[in-house]
Amino acid sequence: MVLGPAAGRLLIATGGLADPNFSRTVVLLLDHDSTGTLGVVLNRPTAMAVAEALPSWAGLTGPPSVLFQGGPVGLDSALALATLAAVPVDAAAGPVGWRGVVGTIGMIDLDAGTENLGPALRELRVYAGYAGWGPNQLDAELAGGAWIVVDSEPGDAFCTDPDKLWSRVWRRQPGEQAFVSTRPEDPTQN
Repeated sequence: MVLGPAAGRLLIATGGLADPNFSRTVVLLLDHDSTGTLGVVLNRPTAMAVAEALPSWAGLTGPPSVLFQGGPVGLDSALALATLAAVPVDAAAGPVGWRGVVGTIGMIDLDAGTENLGPALRELRVYAGYAGWGPNQLDAELAGGAWIVVDSEPGDAFCTDPDKLWSRVWRRQPGEQAFVSTRPEDPTQN
């Protein structure tokens, strides 16, 4: 079964992706509709500690406690993913400043402040920038074989070893797709 893009699903970069910004990336889709697609790259940690950029949020981030490069768009802006400490009775409900994406994972408004949102959160990851596609742009890239779409699993968004996430997600794919996980970064070194 071929999955289409939807909020909460993952895009996994294939060898057919020419854009170096997305080489060996795993992107969590946050929005997908007729106006375009928005996501964040889950496996591009930077060297900058969250404490340097957003000190009030640093105590809520899990390992690694660094900013992640969410994509090549809007690198001067920050957005954050977080999981709720408790599952709300109404799945659409959550604290003010929270917007659910999938399960207990959602986006938070960093301007809402830690005093309001902090107690409701279990873990947090902050992204500089995001990945964005205009109308039909992602569909064309999918048709060209640049990405595959898969369901996300708990733990993907807050993986403590993001450098291994791309291989881990490929490894759990069915059949011969799992062999992609063993592909060296530079095939000429094989």
